[in-house]
Amino acid sequence: MRLIFVLFDSLNRLALGPYGGTIGTPNFDRFAERAVTFDRHYVGSLPCIPARRDIQTGRAGFFHRSWGPMEPYDRSFCESLRRKGVHTHLVTDHFHYFEPGGSGYHTQYDTWDFIRGQEYDPWKAMSEPPLEKFAETYDPRHYDPVKKRRRLRHLINREYERSEADLPMPRCYASAFEFLDANRGADNWMLQLELFDPHEPFHAPARFRRDGDSAYRGAMLNWPDYRRVSETEEEVAEIRANYAALIRMCDEYFGHLLDYMDERDMWRDTAIVLSTDHGFLLGEHGWWGKSRMPYYEEVVHVPLMVYHPDHAGAGGRRGNALTQTPDIMPTILDIFGCDAPAEVTGRSLLSHMPTLEAETDRIVAFGLFAGPVGVTDGRYVMFHYPPDVLGEGLHEYTLMPQHMVDPFTAEELRTAELSPPFDFTQKMPLLKIAATREAARPPNLGGSFEDQGFRLYDLDTDPGQTTPIRDPAVEARLYAGLRAYMAAHDTPAESYAWLGLEPGADSRASALNDE
Repeated sequence: MRLIFVLFDSLNRLALGPYGGTIGTPNFDRFAERAVTFDRHYVGSLPCIPARRDIQTGRAGFFHRSWGPMEPYDRSFCESLRRKGVHTHLVTDHFHYFEPGGSGYHTQYDTWDFIRGQEYDPWKAMSEPPLEKFAETYDPRHYDPVKKRRRLRHLINREYERSEADLPMPRCYASAFEFLDANRGADNWMLQLELFDPHEPFHAPARFRRDGDSAYRGAMLNWPDYRRVSETEEEVAEIRANYAALIRMCDEYFGHLLDYMDERDMWRDTAIVLSTDHGFLLGEHGWWGKSRMPYYEEVVHVPLMVYHPDHAGAGGRRGNALTQTPDIMPTILDIFGCDAPAEVTGRSLLSHMPTLEAETDRIVAFGLFAGPVGVTDGRYVMFHYPPDVLGEGLHEYTLMPQHMVDPFTAEELRTAELSPPFDFTQKMPLLKIAATREAARPPNLGGSFEDQGFRLYDLDTDPGQTTPIRDPAVEARLYAGLRAYMAAHDTPAESYAWLGLEPGADSRASALNDE
């Protein structure tokens, strides 16, 4: 068996034709004709690197720590595949892997190729950049070289990308095809083709724009901050037009992979899993971005399409099972006949492929560390906010005290004490470090959650989430499901109190209270 795992970043489900999108995605549509399209797939941990930890380990990690490296006790699917004799190869332009807070991920793979130049990757050196030229081309609200200095790196990188072929996405596909050319005659390999696009900045060649998408004629607007919308309708349309152009580019290059599969008769022995880490708000509900705003469907309800040669007859069908990001890891292992480690809480998607029937009682949770928690059963979705979202009482449990870019501060580390193991840490004790308000973790880097509160939506009657409801019976069932989910993840005792929840009878907190 062979597998190609295609992972995009910030791919909004509603932009794709198979999910009702009207941007124009003929190749995503074409793949959906072969694959099973899952209609109720949700995120786990947010945002980028926490989601990738869920993917590698098969369990949600946001109850224990924020954005950070792989932990010594984490068991990646790469480890299991290696023991099975499966070669894993990563092609990625996701530069966060190569920051301190993303260490230990790409090295899980047997081989890997890093494509430079995305977002604010510190790639090209220019000690005296042409600031006047940049100011004429790029709107300072998105590209202020003083207030947004890291974005200046992006503009410098763009100076070295003189043709479409120089952009990271085409270079990623070129690297993937190099791997496939060398290995398509072999068996037992997995290629993870990971594209940073369509993550912001929304940059695509002009040929992907469409007449009528936007009438804006000002300086470049393609990198909105994660905040409430303050732009004019014309400016909002321009940012959306740039995202739409990037989606079309993603679609065209994904089509090249489908062409490769067609021309070489690879559908008979090669599986494809396609998904993303999270979506993105493009002005819906009055917000840009992800993380600090409510967990609306545009962010947490994401695309998932799966093709497996053994289930080729299911092509074009829809999967109604409630699934989430941690399910990808045991699915990858199942494709190669590997058992998942005991600590994995995700479920293989292959179990749904023959009949496409869904469980009727599954409830999953999602969120950011030290933030509100989202809960869904696939029909209802609830946002639970703690009594004081900026309150103290939480701790980071880690053996790798590193935030996204900066290490934990001396003030944070002075609070450290040794914590007993959790049920997934291979009997390793951990550092228990106070989660301070000022810690350099998302979303503290660009806002907070303090201006929002509880919401419950019925997605059957209100898919656009315009009218929150109250329903005591539904809320009680979702809260029971949340407690069970937290118990299954051996959630720290203080998390229940911080969230304003009573622990379930089988939770770690309840067990500790009984001692």
